[in-house]
Amino acid sequence: MIAPSELILNPDGSIYHLHLRPEHIADHVIVVGDPDRVAMVSQYFDSIEYRLQKREFVTHTGYVGKTRITVISSGIGTDNVDILLNELDALVNIDLETREVRPQTAHKRLQMIRIGTSGSLQAEIPIDSFLVSESGIGLDTLNCFYSFGQTPLENNIAQNLQAKLGLPFQPYCVSLRENEWQGSLRLQEQIAFDMLGGNTVSCPGFYGPQGRVVRLDIRNPQFIATLQDFENPYLKGGITNFEMETSAYYAFCRMLGHDMISLNAILANRALNQFSQNPSAIVDKLIRIVLERIEGLKD
Repeated sequence: MIAPSELILNPDGSIYHLHLRPEHIADHVIVVGDPDRVAMVSQYFDSIEYRLQKREFVTHTGYVGKTRITVISSGIGTDNVDILLNELDALVNIDLETREVRPQTAHKRLQMIRIGTSGSLQAEIPIDSFLVSESGIGLDTLNCFYSFGQTPLENNIAQNLQAKLGLPFQPYCVSLRENEWQGSLRLQEQIAFDMLGGNTVSCPGFYGPQGRVVRLDIRNPQFIATLQDFENPYLKGGITNFEMETSAYYAFCRMLGHDMISLNAILANRALNQFSQNPSAIVDKLIRIVLERIEGLKD
């Protein structure tokens, strides 16, 4: 049995941070960072069953046609993903009354799609394009706290990047094509078949950790150039873009047994110093594409 101090429930039986109960969650889950983006997605639902909010975690569950979908916000950063994924998984794979993990035969595998924004690191990846992350590379230390096993290929990439950036810790790498992650590859084929494929770095901040200088000097002035020029024989196409959550989504979904793809609306091109002139319209277009394709998703 999982102790009350380890899996905290609210007085109404809902899970601590998300304030959700199992019936609030659909098998198809769209995750967004910005809480305001939840309504941008659910405005296209044909009907909405549940609307719940606690802190930055906003949840709407409803239907597009006959497909039941949950859209939920994580807030910014991999630390919030730690909360979101642990609690979503608990809702579907732990009996909250007995506090027992359900047997493997009853394991529920969520299908998750991140709709997020990102900055391109390569000149040839234009603003206002859509990119699916074929791998996520975390520059945060979150996975130092978990028994996360990388494949030899992923470990090689992570060690190589640590050396190039001079980091005091080893990043982590999670590839859709490693570890027989067939469900996620199927999601990519069905949802993102016409999008650019890339390798996404997740940074633990927006300013210094993404090479921005406002009033504080950064430790590695060559940070952006190093990412842009990074080469590894196992990382086809190099590093294409960066944002702040993808690597954690990929790591947790692999560890917990869920399927996941991260879709990125490219709003900035750091190589060309360009930014989208109509970012809201680009994000809205990606939302409508995902909802149209998730409705026809095949098992």
